[in-house]
Amino acid sequence: MKVRKADWYKEGWTLGIKNHSWVEDTVRQVEFLIKIMELTGKEKILDLACGYGRHSLEFARRGFQVVGVDITKDYIMDARESAEKENLSAVFMQGDIREVGYEQEFDVVLNMADGAVGYLENEAENLKIFDIVAKALKPGGKHFMDIVSADYADTHFPCSLWDAGSNGLTLSKFEWDRESNIMLYGQEDYKYGTILNKPVFSEGCPTRLYHRNEIYDIMEQRHMQVVQMFGKFDGTPASASEIQMMVYSKKCE
Repeated sequence: MKVRKADWYKEGWTLGIKNHSWVEDTVRQVEFLIKIMELTGKEKILDLACGYGRHSLEFARRGFQVVGVDITKDYIMDARESAEKENLSAVFMQGDIREVGYEQEFDVVLNMADGAVGYLENEAENLKIFDIVAKALKPGGKHFMDIVSADYADTHFPCSLWDAGSNGLTLSKFEWDRESNIMLYGQEDYKYGTILNKPVFSEGCPTRLYHRNEIYDIMEQRHMQVVQMFGKFDGTPASASEIQMMVYSKKCE
């Protein structure tokens, strides 16, 4: 695959993402977060790169006060419409998450389904996301992110993976550069009942992945402490055998 341009994350996102198989796990994911972070329902949550608000809205349905930020206009408009229809306590703002200026205002910050972690133009820009997280959290505040594991990439990429949902199939293709820790990601979706043609992955989205030891260092440098790492939303520990790396951290008091 060819590498897409450096600011690829600014375009190409559509509401067709709602049909992806992994969207079906949203409720289970939110329930897992509430359990492991011991949330009470009174917390104020910031959802960075929130997409169309699937996690934000689910938290709001459970009584949480939520603010979601995403760069894609269609996502934010859709999230606002959903919140208004359900009369939920959720605010959605369109913009680059690097421009978020909150300071010690939130009990919880989320970066779900990557949450744009590793998407930006270079390492300095990518690290700004962690700065934003640490700054936005109150002392003792909690952070959860769900990203692809570089430890897994080292031993399993390149590869292609199928995922089956209730509406169709998703084929994901992964390529890997060990020196830069950059993953190239391509995806094709197929609805059930349609003809499946051979996919053509001409371009891949470049994403900086992180190893577990890197995350510990990044958090420590921002006065945050990793509490737990998971490989699945069922409590399975993070490891080189799990493609996902879910990190639960706390900001030092």
